[in-house]
Amino acid sequence: MSNVTKLNNLIFACEIFKICVTDLILLEGKTWMISINAAVIDLKRLELLADSDTPIHALDARAKVLVTLVFIVSVVSCGRYELARLMPFCIFPAVMIAVANLPALFLARKLALISPFVLTVGLFNPVFDQTELYRIGNIAVTGGWISLASLFARSLLTVGAAFILIGTTGFAAVCQALERLGIPQLFTVQLLFLHRYIFLLADETCRASRARELRSCGKKGLGIGSFSSLVGHLLLRTWQQAARIHCAMLARGFVGQFHARRQSRFEVTEICYLLGWSSLFIILRRFDISGIIGKAVTGIFL
Repeated sequence: MSNVTKLNNLIFACEIFKICVTDLILLEGKTWMISINAAVIDLKRLELLADSDTPIHALDARAKVLVTLVFIVSVVSCGRYELARLMPFCIFPAVMIAVANLPALFLARKLALISPFVLTVGLFNPVFDQTELYRIGNIAVTGGWISLASLFARSLLTVGAAFILIGTTGFAAVCQALERLGIPQLFTVQLLFLHRYIFLLADETCRASRARELRSCGKKGLGIGSFSSLVGHLLLRTWQQAARIHCAMLARGFVGQFHARRQSRFEVTEICYLLGWSSLFIILRRFDISGIIGKAVTGIFL
C-alpha cells in the first residue's frame, strides 16, 4: 500500500470519527440526528477508492468511460418486458468489483438508497398494464409487474456502472476523459465544479444545522420560520465561500483546466479492454443468451 493510500485512509478515518463525535453530541434521548456529513463521507469514500492500485485503476480513463457508455446504452435499449435478457449483463459489474477490489456491500448500500425512487416511478405499471404474459400455477403474471422489475433492474445496473466508474477512475479523471473525447471544456469544468461544491454546500449545511440545533431549547426555534432563514443564510455563506475559492484558484494560475492524479495513455491494453467488453455487450443485446441457456438446460433434463 502506497503512502498516498495510507494518508487517504487516515483522512477517511478522521472524517468518520468526526461524524461519530458530532452525532453523539447531538443525540437527544433515543433519537439520532440524521447527519448530512454521512452522505458526504460516502461520496469522499467513493473518490478515495480511485486511488487503489489494480489493473482496472491503471487503465486509461477514456477506455473506462466508453465501456461504461456502451454498457448503459445496451442495458437501457432492452425492452420493458425483456427482464431475462438483463440478467447476463450482471457479469460486467461483478467482474469489475472483483478485479478492482471494490467494496461490494458499500456499493449495494448506495444502490439501495435509489430503490425507493425507482419503485415510485414504476409504481403504477401493474395497475395500468394488465396484459397477462406468464402464468405460474394459478397466478397470472402481468406485463406491469414485468416492466416494473425490468425498470428496477435497469436502474440498478446503470447506476451501479456509474458508481464503479467513479470508484475506479475518480470524478476529475472522468471529466478529463470526457474533455479528451470531445466534450466541450465548458461543460466538463461546470460538471467538476458542481461535484466539488456539493462538499462545500454539505459542510455549510451541517454547520448551520448544528448551530440551529444547539441554540434551540428543546424544540423551540425549529419551526418553518427558522428553516427559511437558515436556507437564506446558507445560500449567502456558500456564495461567499465559492467566490473566495474562485479568487484563490485564479491567484494560483487556474486557466480552466483540471489535471487528474493518474496520467495514462490509450494503448493496446485499453483497446483490448474496450473491444472486448463492447463486443460482449453487443452480443448480449443482440442474442437472448438467457433464453438459449434455458432451452439448453430444459432440453437436457426433460
